[in-house]
Amino acid sequence: MIAYFLSDTHLGASYIKNPHEAERRLCSFLDSIKEEAEAIFLVGDILDYWYEYRYVVPRGYVRFFGKLAELADRGIRIVWYIGNHDIWIFDYLPNELGIEVVDGYTIEEMDGRRFLVTHGDGIGRLKRSFKMLRRLFRSKTCQKMFSAIHPRWTVPFAYRWSSHSRETGSLPGAQPTLPDADRMLTNINQFSAEMLEKDPTIDYFIYGHLHLLRRYPVPLAEEITSPAAKERDRASEIVVLGEWLHQCSYARWDGRSLTLHRYQEEA
Repeated sequence: MIAYFLSDTHLGASYIKNPHEAERRLCSFLDSIKEEAEAIFLVGDILDYWYEYRYVVPRGYVRFFGKLAELADRGIRIVWYIGNHDIWIFDYLPNELGIEVVDGYTIEEMDGRRFLVTHGDGIGRLKRSFKMLRRLFRSKTCQKMFSAIHPRWTVPFAYRWSSHSRETGSLPGAQPTLPDADRMLTNINQFSAEMLEKDPTIDYFIYGHLHLLRRYPVPLAEEITSPAAKERDRASEIVVLGEWLHQCSYARWDGRSLTLHRYQEEA
Protein backbone atom coordinates (compact mmCIF):
# COMPACT_ATOMS: atom_id res chain seq x y z
CA MET A 1 0.00 0.00 0.00
CA ILE A 2 1.13 3.53 -0.75
CA ALA A 3 -0.01 6.11 1.80
CA TYR A 4 0.69 9.78 2.43
CA PHE A 5 0.63 11.77 5.68
CA LEU A 6 0.55 15.57 5.98
CA SER A 7 -0.63 18.09 8.55
CA ASP A 8 -1.00 21.75 9.47
CA THR A 9 -1.86 23.27 6.12
CA HIS A 10 -3.92 25.97 7.94
CA LEU A 11 -5.89 26.87 4.82
CA GLY A 12 -7.75 30.14 5.25
CA ALA A 13 -5.39 31.62 7.84
CA SER A 14 -5.42 35.41 7.75
CA TYR A 15 -1.62 35.56 7.84
CA ILE A 16 -1.27 33.71 4.51
CA LYS A 17 -0.35 36.41 1.99
CA ASN A 18 -1.82 34.59 -1.02
CA PRO A 19 -4.52 32.16 0.18
CA HIS A 20 -5.51 31.08 -3.34
CA GLU A 21 -1.92 30.20 -4.15
CA ALA A 22 -1.59 28.21 -0.91
CA GLU A 23 -4.76 26.27 -1.74
CA ARG A 24 -3.68 25.76 -5.36
CA ARG A 25 -0.26 24.40 -4.28
CA LEU A 26 -1.89 21.90 -1.93
CA CYS A 27 -4.28 20.79 -4.69
CA SER A 28 -1.31 20.47 -7.05
CA PHE A 29 0.36 18.13 -4.57
CA LEU A 30 -2.79 16.03 -4.17
CA ASP A 31 -3.11 15.89 -7.93
CA SER A 32 0.49 14.68 -8.23
CA ILE A 33 -0.11 11.65 -5.98
CA LYS A 34 -3.57 10.59 -7.13
CA GLU A 35 -2.32 7.90 -9.52
CA GLU A 36 -0.50 5.93 -6.82
CA ALA A 37 -1.98 6.91 -3.45
CA GLU A 38 -4.24 4.37 -1.82
CA ALA A 39 -4.67 6.31 1.43
CA ILE A 40 -4.14 9.93 2.48
CA PHE A 41 -4.01 10.86 6.15
CA LEU A 42 -4.66 14.55 6.91
CA VAL A 43 -3.25 14.86 10.41
CA GLY A 44 -5.05 17.91 11.77
CA ASP A 45 -5.21 21.71 11.42
CA ILE A 46 -5.93 21.35 7.73
CA LEU A 47 -8.22 24.38 7.96
CA ASP A 48 -7.29 27.31 10.16
CA TYR A 49 -10.93 27.70 11.16
CA TRP A 50 -14.10 25.79 10.36
CA TYR A 51 -17.54 25.78 11.88
CA GLU A 52 -20.50 23.97 10.34
CA TYR A 53 -23.88 25.50 10.95
CA ARG A 54 -26.96 23.36 10.53
CA TYR A 55 -27.87 24.63 7.08
CA VAL A 56 -24.82 26.58 5.91
CA VAL A 57 -21.05 26.15 5.87
CA PRO A 58 -18.25 28.75 5.63
CA ARG A 59 -17.21 30.13 2.26
CA GLY A 60 -13.97 29.12 0.56
CA TYR A 61 -11.89 25.95 0.04
CA VAL A 62 -13.80 25.07 -3.15
CA ARG A 63 -10.71 23.83 -5.01
CA PHE A 64 -9.48 21.82 -2.04
CA PHE A 65 -12.82 20.24 -1.23
CA GLY A 66 -13.36 19.44 -4.88
CA LYS A 67 -9.97 17.72 -5.05
CA LEU A 68 -10.73 15.64 -1.94
CA ALA A 69 -14.07 14.61 -3.44
CA GLU A 70 -12.34 13.65 -6.69
CA LEU A 71 -9.78 11.52 -4.85
CA ALA A 72 -12.43 9.86 -2.70
CA ASP A 73 -14.47 9.09 -5.82
CA ARG A 74 -11.39 7.36 -7.24
CA GLY A 75 -11.47 4.99 -4.27
CA ILE A 76 -8.63 6.61 -2.31
CA ARG A 77 -9.21 6.39 1.42
CA ILE A 78 -8.98 9.83 3.05
CA VAL A 79 -8.82 10.19 6.84
CA TRP A 80 -9.02 13.65 8.42
CA TYR A 81 -7.87 13.93 12.06
CA ILE A 82 -9.36 16.85 13.93
CA GLY A 83 -6.77 19.31 15.22
CA ASN A 84 -7.09 22.27 17.52
CA HIS A 85 -8.06 24.64 14.68
CA ASP A 86 -10.52 22.50 12.71
CA ILE A 87 -12.37 21.14 15.75
CA TRP A 88 -15.90 21.80 14.58
CA ILE A 89 -16.21 19.35 11.73
CA PHE A 90 -19.54 17.57 12.11
CA ASP A 91 -21.33 15.72 9.30
CA TYR A 92 -21.02 17.95 6.23
CA LEU A 93 -17.47 17.08 5.15
CA PRO A 94 -17.82 13.31 5.69
CA ASN A 95 -21.16 13.15 3.91
CA GLU A 96 -20.31 15.57 1.11
CA LEU A 97 -16.73 14.50 0.39
CA GLY A 98 -16.75 10.85 1.39
CA ILE A 99 -13.93 11.12 3.92
CA GLU A 100 -13.43 9.70 7.41
CA VAL A 101 -13.15 12.16 10.31
CA VAL A 102 -11.36 11.13 13.51
CA ASP A 103 -11.29 13.04 16.80
CA GLY A 104 -8.40 11.39 18.64
CA TYR A 105 -6.18 8.70 17.21
CA THR A 106 -6.35 5.52 15.18
CA ILE A 107 -3.97 2.61 14.81
CA GLU A 108 -3.62 1.72 11.15
CA GLU A 109 -2.13 -1.52 9.86
CA MET A 110 -0.43 -1.43 6.46
CA ASP A 111 1.83 -4.07 4.93
CA GLY A 112 2.58 -5.70 8.27
CA ARG A 113 3.42 -2.41 10.02
CA ARG A 114 1.29 -0.56 12.56
CA PHE A 115 0.91 3.23 12.64
CA LEU A 116 -0.59 5.27 15.48
CA VAL A 117 -1.81 8.52 13.92
CA THR A 118 -3.07 11.61 15.76
CA HIS A 119 -2.75 15.39 15.59
CA GLY A 120 -1.11 15.46 19.01
CA ASP A 121 -2.57 18.54 20.69
CA GLY A 122 -4.48 16.59 23.34
CA ILE A 123 -1.85 14.20 24.66
CA GLY A 124 0.50 14.29 27.64
CA ARG A 125 0.54 16.86 30.42
CA LEU A 126 -1.33 19.87 29.11
CA LYS A 127 -1.41 23.39 30.48
CA ARG A 128 -4.49 24.09 32.56
CA SER A 129 -5.54 26.90 30.20
CA PHE A 130 -5.29 24.53 27.22
CA LYS A 131 -7.35 21.87 29.01
CA MET A 132 -10.03 24.45 29.71
CA LEU A 133 -10.07 25.57 26.08
CA ARG A 134 -10.34 22.00 24.81
CA ARG A 135 -13.21 21.31 27.20
CA LEU A 136 -14.92 24.56 26.22
CA PHE A 137 -14.56 24.01 22.48
CA ARG A 138 -15.92 20.46 22.69
CA SER A 139 -18.87 21.35 24.90
CA LYS A 140 -22.17 20.75 23.07
CA THR A 141 -23.76 23.58 25.02
CA CYS A 142 -21.02 26.04 24.09
CA GLN A 143 -21.19 24.94 20.46
CA LYS A 144 -24.93 25.65 20.35
CA MET A 145 -24.40 29.06 21.96
CA PHE A 146 -21.61 29.85 19.47
CA SER A 147 -23.78 28.84 16.52
CA ALA A 148 -26.49 31.24 17.69
CA ILE A 149 -24.16 34.20 17.07
CA HIS A 150 -24.20 35.56 13.53
CA PRO A 151 -21.14 34.48 11.47
CA ARG A 152 -20.39 38.12 10.61
CA TRP A 153 -19.01 38.34 14.16
CA THR A 154 -17.78 34.84 14.91
CA VAL A 155 -15.73 34.27 11.76
CA PRO A 156 -13.66 37.50 11.90
CA PHE A 157 -13.15 36.93 15.63
CA ALA A 158 -11.87 33.38 15.02
CA TYR A 159 -9.40 34.51 12.36
CA ARG A 160 -8.13 37.41 14.50
CA TRP A 161 -7.60 35.03 17.38
CA SER A 162 -5.69 32.61 15.20
CA SER A 163 -3.53 35.38 13.77
CA HIS A 164 -2.76 36.79 17.22
CA SER A 165 -1.85 33.38 18.63
CA ARG A 166 0.48 32.77 15.69
CA GLU A 167 2.28 36.05 16.32
CA THR A 168 2.63 35.65 20.09
CA GLY A 169 3.13 31.91 20.29
CA SER A 170 0.99 31.97 23.43
CA LEU A 171 -2.04 29.93 22.40
CA PRO A 172 -2.60 26.38 21.13
CA GLY A 173 -1.74 26.00 17.47
CA ALA A 174 0.82 28.80 17.40
CA GLN A 175 4.26 28.28 15.96
CA PRO A 176 5.86 26.93 19.14
CA THR A 177 8.60 28.82 20.87
CA LEU A 178 11.55 26.70 22.01
CA PRO A 179 10.19 26.09 25.56
CA ASP A 180 6.78 25.08 24.17
CA ALA A 181 8.40 22.87 21.56
CA ASP A 182 10.39 21.11 24.27
CA ARG A 183 7.26 20.59 26.34
CA MET A 184 5.30 19.30 23.35
CA LEU A 185 8.08 16.91 22.38
CA THR A 186 8.20 15.64 25.97
CA ASN A 187 4.44 15.04 25.79
CA ILE A 188 4.61 13.00 22.62
CA ASN A 189 7.66 11.08 23.87
CA GLN A 190 5.84 10.11 27.07
CA PHE A 191 2.61 9.28 25.28
CA SER A 192 4.43 7.15 22.68
CA ALA A 193 6.36 5.25 25.36
CA GLU A 194 3.17 4.62 27.34
CA MET A 195 1.30 3.41 24.26
CA LEU A 196 4.22 1.19 23.31
CA GLU A 197 4.05 -0.37 26.76
CA LYS A 198 0.41 -1.22 26.12
CA ASP A 199 0.87 -2.26 22.51
CA PRO A 200 4.46 -3.21 21.59
CA THR A 201 3.45 -3.92 18.00
CA ILE A 202 3.21 -0.22 17.02
CA ASP A 203 5.99 0.65 14.57
CA TYR A 204 5.36 4.35 13.90
CA PHE A 205 3.82 7.20 15.87
CA ILE A 206 2.70 9.94 13.45
CA TYR A 207 2.04 13.44 14.82
CA GLY A 208 1.28 16.94 13.56
CA HIS A 209 0.70 20.09 15.65
CA LEU A 210 4.29 21.03 16.51
CA HIS A 211 5.20 22.55 13.12
CA LEU A 212 8.54 20.77 13.51
CA LEU A 213 9.91 18.15 11.13
CA ARG A 214 11.37 15.37 13.26
CA ARG A 215 12.02 11.63 13.14
CA TYR A 216 13.66 9.58 15.88
CA PRO A 217 13.28 6.32 17.87
CA VAL A 218 10.76 6.28 20.69
CA PRO A 219 12.65 7.07 23.90
CA LEU A 220 11.68 4.17 26.16
CA ALA A 221 11.02 5.15 29.76
CA GLU A 222 13.09 3.42 32.42
CA GLU A 223 9.97 2.09 34.08
CA ILE A 224 8.78 0.23 30.97
CA THR A 225 8.30 -3.39 31.99
CA SER A 226 6.92 -4.97 28.82
CA PRO A 227 9.50 -7.46 27.53
CA ALA A 228 7.92 -7.24 24.09
CA ALA A 229 8.52 -3.47 23.97
CA LYS A 230 12.17 -3.85 25.02
CA GLU A 231 13.03 -6.84 22.84
CA ARG A 232 11.65 -5.73 19.49
CA ASP A 233 13.89 -6.49 16.54
CA ARG A 234 13.45 -2.91 15.31
CA ALA A 235 12.95 0.39 17.11
CA SER A 236 9.55 2.07 17.02
CA GLU A 237 9.80 5.60 15.63
CA ILE A 238 8.22 8.98 16.26
CA VAL A 239 7.54 11.03 13.13
CA VAL A 240 6.48 14.69 13.45
CA LEU A 241 5.23 15.91 10.09
CA GLY A 242 6.30 19.55 10.17
CA GLU A 243 3.87 21.88 8.43
CA TRP A 244 2.74 22.75 4.95
CA LEU A 245 2.73 26.55 4.88
CA HIS A 246 6.49 27.00 4.66
CA GLN A 247 8.02 23.52 4.47
CA CYS A 248 5.43 21.66 2.33
CA SER A 249 6.53 18.59 4.25
CA TYR A 250 4.89 15.17 4.23
CA ALA A 251 5.58 11.50 4.84
CA ARG A 252 5.18 8.65 2.35
CA TRP A 253 4.77 4.96 3.05
CA ASP A 254 5.63 2.80 0.03
CA GLY A 255 4.79 -0.59 1.49
CA ARG A 256 8.27 -1.17 2.90
CA SER A 257 9.60 2.07 4.36
CA LEU A 258 8.43 5.46 5.62
CA THR A 259 10.22 8.49 4.18
CA LEU A 260 9.98 12.25 4.72
CA HIS A 261 9.78 14.68 1.81
CA ARG A 262 9.17 18.30 0.86
CA TYR A 263 6.96 19.02 -2.10
CA GLN A 264 8.32 21.11 -4.94
CA GLU A 265 6.24 21.80 -8.01
CA GLU A 266 7.78 21.11 -11.35
CA ALA A 267 8.57 24.23 -13.34
